[in-house]
Amino acid sequence: MVSCTFNTAKAVKKDDALHTTFVYENATVETGVDTFSVTPTAVEYDFKTELKVPKLGLMLVGLGGNNGTTLIGSVIANKNNISFETKERFVKPNYFGSVTQSSTVKLGVDAEGNDVYAPFNSILPMVSPNDFVVGGWDISKMKLDKAMKRAQVLDVNLQKQLYPYIEDIEPLSSIYYPDFIALNQKERADNVSNVKSDGSVDLENKWKDVEKVRKDIADFKAKNGLDKVIVLWTANTERYSDIIPGVNDTADNMIKSIKENHEEVSPSTIFAVACILDKIPYINGSPQNTFVPGVIELSEKYQSFIGGDDFKSGQTKVKSVLAQFLVDAGIRPVSIASYNHLGNNDGYNLSAPKQFRSKEISKSSVVDDIIESNQILYNDEYGKKIDHCIVIKYLPAVGDSKVAMDEYYSELMLGGHNKISIHNVCEDSLLATPLIIDLVVMTEFFSRVSYKKKSDKDYDNFYSVLTLLSYWLKAPLAKPGFKPINGLNKQRLAVENLLRLLVGLPVNNELRFEERLV
Repeated sequence: MVSCTFNTAKAVKKDDALHTTFVYENATVETGVDTFSVTPTAVEYDFKTELKVPKLGLMLVGLGGNNGTTLIGSVIANKNNISFETKERFVKPNYFGSVTQSSTVKLGVDAEGNDVYAPFNSILPMVSPNDFVVGGWDISKMKLDKAMKRAQVLDVNLQKQLYPYIEDIEPLSSIYYPDFIALNQKERADNVSNVKSDGSVDLENKWKDVEKVRKDIADFKAKNGLDKVIVLWTANTERYSDIIPGVNDTADNMIKSIKENHEEVSPSTIFAVACILDKIPYINGSPQNTFVPGVIELSEKYQSFIGGDDFKSGQTKVKSVLAQFLVDAGIRPVSIASYNHLGNNDGYNLSAPKQFRSKEISKSSVVDDIIESNQILYNDEYGKKIDHCIVIKYLPAVGDSKVAMDEYYSELMLGGHNKISIHNVCEDSLLATPLIIDLVVMTEFFSRVSYKKKSDKDYDNFYSVLTLLSYWLKAPLAKPGFKPINGLNKQRLAVENLLRLLVGLPVNNELRFEERLV
């Protein structure tokens, strides 16, 4: 395991914590007609990072799905050093695709001015995915060995070696409200906790469902001797919930609506509320609006971490980079046409119109802040929006290998045009699973960081909505009153600079005076 030593007076280790001072420099701007009045600002903060890594439990909603079985398979393979042979080569276990496990961070330069990089997870102590204790829920009671085979994601030679570790694991019974997921998922729903004595679905005891989730988490934590638990939704995409005044607009109304069994309370919201009440971090990896305003307010009230929405894996991650590149280059994208076809159960569920609409919303918002950043290209004269079309089709033959095709049509100077076409085959779950690992590792890490202004007495935790997770999320939540940041490079830089400041290093820049000045 690589570790770094930082020689700086800004970071001092004390009582198993790292205490760091940092001056946050920014600028406030007042805009007028063709004018900008810019005032630099500086605020001094103290940060405290707890260095002890806890024993962590991860509970997945959708444990028996493609992502769930791939996640638990990757943890077991890496922990037990399980290698396997494909028709092409011999494969050793790894976590490729994970930022925390397989990427590096620039530390600085060596004596010759060359950049020096270190593993991302060597900067500060972070939990290892090899040490995750994994469990969770699923509406299907299929044991994990058979569920893994059904998913058709991992190589068969690897699956066969994993079966002895998972053949006796059966997911906990989950919550099923038929109106929220596609009707075609009904045949899978044989492991449902909210059922009446006659076997029909019980929609009249939603608070009981909350209490059931809370008990499941408490039992899992006690049984495995865990210090912390994080819950992550990687189950079916739900339809959007209607935002209704008096129902889900405030924390009190949210609780009231659950107790009154309101029809707009979704299963994912039930899980979120259950976690928030016990201060269990909850991450939404699907595109539905789990975090309605009442849930966000409830998380603020209980100071419980939430993160979402929707894993940013293949096509959308490329879009957040390419659109930023075009706009930063002064090129004006006027349309983006995105087509997908996939054959896994996610695609099957998304073939229903209401569930597709949830995904369409999360995928379409990814360029919004990029467009708003350039008023030269996007204004009243040229237009402030782009045409953005998204199509998803279910095609069983391609399985988990999602096919994404994109066309970026842009305007150049003096009436010219540029067209970029991309064909991208994404092995869906093998891209999403490393994101789950990163979201969990970073959520746990952020829970050990606190801060205060230099003049304050007490430390605070980060705001309840963990916007620092945005790098891994397609439609990131923002603090009420703020706009989400979708540009991938900005998101990554924020996380990297936080790690740097916590160990007393300056935030990263590429001025490179070592080579640019005489």
